[in-house]
Amino acid sequence: MGDTRERLMDAAISALKRQGIAGVSARTIAAEIGANQALVFYHFKTVEGLLTAAALRETGLRLERYREQFAEVGSLRELLTVGRELHAREQEEGNVALLGQFLAGATGYPQLAEVTADGLRLWTVEIEAVLVRLFAGHPLAEFLDLKGLAQAVTAGFIGLELYDGVDPAGAAGAFVALDQLGVLVEVVDGLGPVVSRAVRATVRRQVRNNSAE
Repeated sequence: MGDTRERLMDAAISALKRQGIAGVSARTIAAEIGANQALVFYHFKTVEGLLTAAALRETGLRLERYREQFAEVGSLRELLTVGRELHAREQEEGNVALLGQFLAGATGYPQLAEVTADGLRLWTVEIEAVLVRLFAGHPLAEFLDLKGLAQAVTAGFIGLELYDGVDPAGAAGAFVALDQLGVLVEVVDGLGPVVSRAVRATVRRQVRNNSAE
């Protein structure tokens, strides 16, 4: 039974990549593996249930694949490097297009929308753990909402993933700009404690001014 469920989830992923969310049905999914469409309803109750299970499985597989690399990241530039490697690999395997289909399907499948959001939150947790480690003791740490920053990184990366599909040059330019930002942070970090204190004092003063407005 477990093998049949796995095969159906494989079939759902294959159908999504080839036909998109609009072309997915119990019939088209079952046809991927030459099975009876009744098996979809027997094992998952609904097509939405099958897509949800497949989305959960794919998220787990992706996280497991990159968790070790995240754990080894030592700077923002290294985090960006991992992100670019992840992007290239996932694009080559068709998983970027798959993400787009899950996001598109979220508008018509409430259960799929919920599980897709849960999957994105899992990615955010991984990224937040990296940021907490990178900014431990950093002079700007007190001014950063690392959870919010992790959410912004996740959202931004998803945007770049989808953007690359229609404007590869624009997405490449965005990656270069992010790399330059990483260089800037490294430069500031390397200027020593006196400059760090000055930067912290300037940011604190600006935060107070913004709060007073």
